[in-house]
Amino acid sequence: MITIHNPPMSNPEPANRLGTLHTFTDWVRQIFSFVLAPVAEYIVKLGIHPNVLTFSGLVGNMIGAYFLSQGNFLWGGIIILVMGPIDALDGATARAKGAISPWGAFVDSTSDRWSESVIMLGLLVHYATTNAAQSTVLVLLALVGSLMVSYTRARAEALGFKANVGFMTRLERYLVLAPALLFNHPEIALWIIAPLANITAVQRVLHVRKQWYNH
Repeated sequence: MITIHNPPMSNPEPANRLGTLHTFTDWVRQIFSFVLAPVAEYIVKLGIHPNVLTFSGLVGNMIGAYFLSQGNFLWGGIIILVMGPIDALDGATARAKGAISPWGAFVDSTSDRWSESVIMLGLLVHYATTNAAQSTVLVLLALVGSLMVSYTRARAEALGFKANVGFMTRLERYLVLAPALLFNHPEIALWIIAPLANITAVQRVLHVRKQWYNH
């Protein structure tokens, strides 16, 4: 019988912001931290709570998803492109405010999953209503892969493992999808995200398996 002990409460700051760089996301956050930090400090001075940024990003992505569902990829892409930095600023603002907490991290992560899901659902509605069967399947695969990338890491860390590996994290998916929308070719992004997101999820499963058998 295998017994898994729950790990002690760790720092609520996401693990990929600390220590060794494991993904492209880690590298980008480190490079642009000098930009985010002063902007976050200014936002704190304005008295804006980090959760306001979190929910603003979610609402903005919902609006962008509506445009996608109507086949207006340009405006949908512009809105989603603008929401990206807002999504990045909520965590930076929480750190600048000294308000990092497990609750804030939970709200942020949950909002991120909703945001990405509604964007994919917007594309799904468009392709399903225009009888684009191949693109509809690609959206479903991309959505499943994207959610599994997040779930495998969250579940692994809840069990005391590390799973911050892989090359198609949320930032990479955003950087692939947003430009493709602006150029009116989201299907190109879907052909990239659908396989690579699922491969990344498998990478994380194997990474956890390796830790378990080597512990």
